[in-house]
Amino acid sequence: MSNGPLMPMATAVWLVENTTLTFKQIANFCKLHEVEVQGIADGEVAKGIKAYNPIISGQLTREEIKLSSEDNNRNLQIKSTDVEVSTNLKKIKKYIPLSKRQDKPDSALWLIRQHNMLKDSQIAKLVGVTKNSVTAIRNKSYWNYNNLNPKDPVALNLFSQKDLVEALEKAERRIKREKKDKEKQKQTNLTSI
Repeated sequence: MSNGPLMPMATAVWLVENTTLTFKQIANFCKLHEVEVQGIADGEVAKGIKAYNPIISGQLTREEIKLSSEDNNRNLQIKSTDVEVSTNLKKIKKYIPLSKRQDKPDSALWLIRQHNMLKDSQIAKLVGVTKNSVTAIRNKSYWNYNNLNPKDPVALNLFSQKDLVEALEKAERRIKREKKDKEKQKQTNLTSI
């Protein structure tokens, strides 16, 4: 994965609202263009995106923000995103209250838009909907598609940040493997000619 924050736009919204960092510092950290950050500050960009606190997610520390706030030429440094995974705990299916279940299709849409490398089956497993629902949302043929509003599933507590990071890493490995297989197939085709 890249060394930027996991949800760059939502993180930028939070940094604009809660810090005195320059637009350039926020843009560099979030891997966005400075004009995008200016648009966030003006309320023209990222409407409806819920601010995502990089301190709570462990991507930044208050000290790091303070140091960069005091020196406009200093870039923010992301904390190591290594997550310790214990293997002895069984994953327990979490109960989702009725009031939150309506957020599942919204969360699936958010994942499709923000992390389009994820397969429909991965999104379905993360959010807790059927693969057919995810496919319908992706194809814009979902029965209630026009009323969907993309919402961050981690912020809604449908699953943890760790689950999302693991799914993204798995998707990246799959993409690399597919690319390698295509190159191998191409080489095989060239040598057989």
